[in-house]
Amino acid sequence: MKAFLDYASQRYYAGNPIISDDEFDKLADAHSYTYVGSPVRDGVPHSFPMYSLKKCYVGEKPIELEGDKVKTGKIDGAAVALTYVNGRLVLGLTRGDGKRGQDITDNIRHLVPRSLFGNFPTLVQITGEIAATKTIPNARNYAAGAMNLKDPNEVRTRDLIFIAYGSYPSNNETFTKDMQYLQDVGFKTVIDCDWEDYPQDGLVYRLNNNKAFADAGFTANHPRGAYALKKRSEGVVTTLEDVVWQVGRTGAVSPVAILTPVMVGDAKVSRATLHNMAYIQSLGLELGCEVEIIRSGEIIPRVVRRV
Repeated sequence: MKAFLDYASQRYYAGNPIISDDEFDKLADAHSYTYVGSPVRDGVPHSFPMYSLKKCYVGEKPIELEGDKVKTGKIDGAAVALTYVNGRLVLGLTRGDGKRGQDITDNIRHLVPRSLFGNFPTLVQITGEIAATKTIPNARNYAAGAMNLKDPNEVRTRDLIFIAYGSYPSNNETFTKDMQYLQDVGFKTVIDCDWEDYPQDGLVYRLNNNKAFADAGFTANHPRGAYALKKRSEGVVTTLEDVVWQVGRTGAVSPVAILTPVMVGDAKVSRATLHNMAYIQSLGLELGCEVEIIRSGEIIPRVVRRV
């Protein structure tokens, strides 16, 4: 399962996901998978680590943050880190594995300010999301895929923006002040508006005071001074009656679950993908067992766990 989730993570950050965010989160929780990001060949080191956010789900015990908090939308795009030295843009990187990323400087120059002025450190890393509007099908994949294009001129034809959500290190007392400084030099930031025209996958709660945020510390993967609140899509429970094998368009043979028919949303589901034999074994599936079904991307039925 670790190998499968490694591969799913790699495909996600390349803009070609093979499973939905809900599926990934459920499988990661079930198998204690905590790895963040995706390794990059010949990656370039980030000036500062790019951490992910610890997830908390609606209806579960919330994560407690002591102090004044800021709430923003969690933009669902491609995470990017920009490095400015003496106020000049010198590097743009994908998240990668959080320590090293792919150099995409030429692909993002037209989306961000070339220079900074005002209260910024000599070397500063500004983080944010490359995003596309909801009107574009598979907007998140459209944005992430653009970062992998070889021709910067082709990237410029895509309808993309950069929305900043971090500035490190900071010369300001609060996160809100950081975002205001970024606004002043031409950035769009998460506090500008609710960004309702762009895909989001939850809310972000962060300590506003930068010292309190730093003092809270970090785990290997997450800051302790912030978290993401997400809504978990509810699956539907049914019975696994049989497994058949089908040949796909590429000639690959894959297993398909035959289910007791059940309504998932507004569709009756009687079949669902099982990916491969390792996936079946990792979930401990047997004929006659109860399984939870979700519709990945509200379209493709998938088995996510044995009940």
